[in-house]
Amino acid sequence: MNDVALRLTVNGQPREGRCAPRKLLVDFLREDLALTGTHVGCEHGICGACTILVNGEAARSCLMLAVQADGAELVTIEGLMRDGVLHPLQEAFREHHGLQCGFCTPGMLMTALDLLHVKPEPTEADVREGLSAVLCRCTGYHGILKAVQAAAPRMVTAAHQGRNA
Repeated sequence: MNDVALRLTVNGQPREGRCAPRKLLVDFLREDLALTGTHVGCEHGICGACTILVNGEAARSCLMLAVQADGAELVTIEGLMRDGVLHPLQEAFREHHGLQCGFCTPGMLMTALDLLHVKPEPTEADVREGLSAVLCRCTGYHGILKAVQAAAPRMVTAAHQGRNA
């Protein structure tokens, strides 16, 4: 089959590429755009390691074809840090030991970011439910839960100040 042209915005930057119509978005990001922070886990949409934001909402990039993202605005883990400054969520993960091996971390951060955009002041139950979409085999989730709860007020403050949130 002939390759298809794609135009999208990734981490605030216009990007173009060509790929086979059946190429998965996660593979396009990693192979064609060299954005390897998005991890490939189960390849069935179960583990959440490949989660990115598509037009502002969390989506499993292993379940989307790249052509489905044509014209979309994507945010990957590489788009969180700005001007060398960690996003408040990344900083909270660092402070509260919200990672160990790091494999689930990109998907966990993107899922948490989506959760905090929808529920800026989540309860612990909200965080537990929201993050249940991403599997972590190392941490037991304790540090991750603390990190997301710690990041929530920081993100509200940052948003009010027009900073990276």
